[in-house]
Amino acid sequence: MNSTVEPGGLDIRLDFNSRIDSRRSRISLRRPDGIETVVKLAPDGSPNVLAARTETTMAGSWKLTWQVLSIDGHITRGEVNFSVRNRAH
Repeated sequence: MNSTVEPGGLDIRLDFNSRIDSRRSRISLRRPDGIETVVKLAPDGSPNVLAARTETTMAGSWKLTWQVLSIDGHITRGEVNFSVRNRAH
C-alpha cells in the first residue's frame, strides 16, 4: 500500500486467510490516465492466493482493486494504491 515501484513488470500476490474461488475472483488495475483493465490471474495457484503478472507502463498513481469469493460464499473487496516512478533518462 502506497509504495513506489519501477516501471515494467509487476508481480502481484494477494494472500488470504481462507480458501477462495479463483475462477470467480478478479484483479484489475486503473492507470494514471483512468483506463482500467482486468489482469489475467495466474493459473493453478494456492487455494488462498490470487497471483498475476502485468506491466506498469506509465509513471504516476495506480490503483489495484481486487474482489474474491471465499469458499463459504462471502465476497470481499479491497484496493491497493501505489505509484510508478518516471523512467530514468
